[in-house]
Amino acid sequence: MYKIAEYMFEGMETRDGAGVKLRRIFGSQQTVKLTDPFLLLDAFGSKNPDDYLAGFPWHPHRGIETVTYALKGKVYHRDSEDNSGTIYPGDVQWMTAGSGIFHEEMPKYMEDNAGKILDTELAGFQLWINLPASQKMSTPVYRSLKSNEIPEISGDGIRVRVIAGKYMKVQGIYSGGTQDISYFHISMDPEAQIKYISAENYRVIIYIISGSIKISGNTFMAGNAVSFSLSGDEIDVYTDVSSEILLMSGRPLNEPVYWYGPIVMNTREQIEEAINDINNNKFVREKHPVID
Repeated sequence: MYKIAEYMFEGMETRDGAGVKLRRIFGSQQTVKLTDPFLLLDAFGSKNPDDYLAGFPWHPHRGIETVTYALKGKVYHRDSEDNSGTIYPGDVQWMTAGSGIFHEEMPKYMEDNAGKILDTELAGFQLWINLPASQKMSTPVYRSLKSNEIPEISGDGIRVRVIAGKYMKVQGIYSGGTQDISYFHISMDPEAQIKYISAENYRVIIYIISGSIKISGNTFMAGNAVSFSLSGDEIDVYTDVSSEILLMSGRPLNEPVYWYGPIVMNTREQIEEAINDINNNKFVREKHPVID
């Protein structure tokens, strides 16, 4: 049985952090029921460094996972325990904030060894995934997924980067955690078609990076996302033009959500506890996050 396209997110242009220009596809208390277990999806990108160099200075996270996927440019990351790294084009950082992380994310253009600018364009995505109540206060974990290690499959005018989950018989590079999350970057040639089979009662969301796609006779344009019904298990995607999409899938948690900026918990009391921890310099409980 086919999954039904239930809701389309048009996204909105906004600025976050210290003024980084981005497109927020979804991400609020009001959209959680339509995207659970996913919380937020941002598409960031610009050819003007003034739109992104100020970055995302020091800020906390608790109760979620953040998945940062760079397409162009790079993102430097550093946390309060002096763990650091750089996300280059094609790389993914999958961070489980768990009990709490203080970090900064600073985008920058690509340059050569002498510091000469090669390309000012920045492009990428950040996806937030909710953690179940049992894992909200788990030990933080960093996973650095390098571009050349991410499995890719191609054929019939389709190319798929399998970041997490399984596409056809290919297992993605990310297999950590206890949630069954799928995350694919799919490129489609004109007149290409994919048939995606999802588990029953899983949430599937497709974001159109470029081009346009057709699903059940409806056309969805670049910059929009589609959330599908929990019932059903099949989605057919067709395109007339060269197109790129992100496809994400996961089992809804169906748990209460209390959202305070970069902190997402299950109760108001837990949010108040997090704020109190910040004010009393007790937010980072695990001084040695796992580096995977």
